[in-house]
Amino acid sequence: MNEQIVILDFGSQYTQVIARRVRECHVYSTIVRYDTPAATIAAMNPKGLILSGGPSSVYAKDAPLPDKAIFKLGVPILGICYGVQLLAQFLGGKVEKGQKREYGRGTLTVLDPNCALFENLPESQQVWNSHGDKLTRQPKDFVVVATTENSDFAVIENRERKFFGLQFHPEVVHTPHGKELLANFVHGVCGCGKTWTMRSYLDQAVEDIRAQVGKERVILGLSGGVDSSVAAALLHKAVGDQLTCIFVNNGLLRAREAEVVQEVFGRNFKLKLQYEDASALFLKKLKGISEPEKKRKVIGKTFIDVFQAATKRAGKAKFLAQGTLYPDVIESVPIAGNPAALIKSHHNVGGLPKNMKFQLVEPLRCLFKDEVRVLGLELGLPREIVYRQPFPGPGLAVRVLGAITPDKLRITREADAIVVEEMKASGWYYKIWQSFAVLLPCKSVGVMGDERTYDFTIAIRAVESQDGMTADWVKLPYELLEKLASRIINEVKGVNRCVLDITSKPPGTIEWE
Repeated sequence: MNEQIVILDFGSQYTQVIARRVRECHVYSTIVRYDTPAATIAAMNPKGLILSGGPSSVYAKDAPLPDKAIFKLGVPILGICYGVQLLAQFLGGKVEKGQKREYGRGTLTVLDPNCALFENLPESQQVWNSHGDKLTRQPKDFVVVATTENSDFAVIENRERKFFGLQFHPEVVHTPHGKELLANFVHGVCGCGKTWTMRSYLDQAVEDIRAQVGKERVILGLSGGVDSSVAAALLHKAVGDQLTCIFVNNGLLRAREAEVVQEVFGRNFKLKLQYEDASALFLKKLKGISEPEKKRKVIGKTFIDVFQAATKRAGKAKFLAQGTLYPDVIESVPIAGNPAALIKSHHNVGGLPKNMKFQLVEPLRCLFKDEVRVLGLELGLPREIVYRQPFPGPGLAVRVLGAITPDKLRITREADAIVVEEMKASGWYYKIWQSFAVLLPCKSVGVMGDERTYDFTIAIRAVESQDGMTADWVKLPYELLEKLASRIINEVKGVNRCVLDITSKPPGTIEWE
């Protein structure tokens, strides 16, 4: 990771997207706070800086401003939206409140095709705007290289210093040539090669883990999900038998979950795997509880109690490993009205009781979800684990509406297994975000084999999403839906009806509870 682009976060909800786009150029990117000292940034030896957008006005009293010394680091700078306004604020330009706000699509007209950002790009292209303020005078020694309908300073450049400012957002998909523009900055202007690969990350991560852990022991809570599975494989590669994985069976798992985890990690990867069967305890604690939030709290507290006891049985360890990802650890910029703060606030990075005296190891904290999957394949994990769909922490408890009973869990588990099996057989499983079965808390009359039945209803849920924040229901083929319903009704005792959930998020949620 010798070459990297540093991104200063001024509170944009798109900051992480910028980081993703840079990494898609095979260049490592790091997000830092907007007020990170220039000396700290210089020590990171960046090939270039990107100043993100943000919800503030640069002329406001409490505007988030960078260390002015960043403009003297001698590296290329790209300011995006709020970032271009910062260039103006610090380098002799002028920013004012726009008479007309500019949100949504716009047409960019390139005045100077020799600008390095527009190499091999059309001179007229669609861009995405999201700003109320605008430049009314470019900074000293800058020239205008592109305009939009509502901005005479849509792109500005100081060619000598390699400083650029964009009034639009190149990182979003609504700017079709935005990725190429960023690639021109990263490769053409900053001179970065295409050295960021998962193999290079893997080698560096192994070194970093060994340096942090030394000869001490590490404990990891293994859930069987993608993040904890990849973290386990990576840590095992780095420290071997110094790692102990604790797998807690809470009785709310998918079909064969416990067997698969023990097979893959215990027998195939030869990890130290401590299996804790606490299913009876969880079901006892959940008995008679119907309210969703209460169910979640009971499951969370019970898990902590079980896990704490298990760590004591595992023996003395100094480190606790977690599969925390990059979106969970990027600190929200404390700016009033910052939309990013609202989006990121529900991530609980630590999640540890205060009396658990461990130091944290988070080997995936620099990666996004899709990068974690690539790392998993690099580590030799089976595709079935690496590309498995998300599964809620409380497990099937949120897919059994109402009170939990062993029989309702059986019905849901069997129905869900059929959904997974048929989605994989049809090729749909790996194409979409999530697909699963939900047991509804109501019974209806049916006729099966000339006999009247009064049994439960299963709802089939299939959604497409990029990040789980929003989602739309998937239009599965009728033939597949018919097969799902037929198999569930015929093979799962206690079910006589299937329905399809066609609710998007919002207004609904992906899970039902």
